[in-house]
Amino acid sequence: MTEETDAKLIEEGRKLFAGEWQFVWASPSIETLPPMASMEVAFAGRSNVGKSSLINALTGRNALARTSHTPGRTQELIFFEGPENAGLRLVDMPGYGYASAPKAKVASWTMLIHKFLQGRASLARVYVLIDGRHGLKEVDLDVLKTLDKSAVSYQVVLTKADQVKAAELEQRVTDVKTALLKHPAAFPEILVTSSRTGAGMPELRAAMVRLLGERS
Repeated sequence: MTEETDAKLIEEGRKLFAGEWQFVWASPSIETLPPMASMEVAFAGRSNVGKSSLINALTGRNALARTSHTPGRTQELIFFEGPENAGLRLVDMPGYGYASAPKAKVASWTMLIHKFLQGRASLARVYVLIDGRHGLKEVDLDVLKTLDKSAVSYQVVLTKADQVKAAELEQRVTDVKTALLKHPAAFPEILVTSSRTGAGMPELRAAMVRLLGERS
């Protein structure tokens, strides 16, 4: 892809996310999902990986997605929609790997996530958020296997890059790329982001614009 194409996608992404984004739906169960309409991209990740902060940074809204210092607060699939005719929905998925939550609740979230992934034709991609300070954990690899089985395209997004030294971050990217070679549904390019500084947000927005173009 040329620099000119990249620049065009980044500008289209800026315009897309400069519009008004709002909460539209919350689904505690598969039975309560909204009708499939727009293309959907979902955000998955361990509790406290920074999903809500990333969605807020992406949309330029400080409080669109609820952020919390309490892991496991998001217990539903939360849907956000952009400007009319944007054709895109963002889905904030319940955080996984929160050991302190009751086992029954964790099982319920896990079932909800798996059912959503396996039966949602409008879902174009899942962005799997990995804490840039720690890299892939066993619980992340379990989720990647689920995505592989569901044949859902996914891309890894490293978060909190501003809290990692440059050399360490470079090694983290290399390690994750190597691990992804074993996962057939993984998109090979890794996005490196920081919700605090805004780093990587233009590239993430551009990736979604590219997806919209492929679906149209």
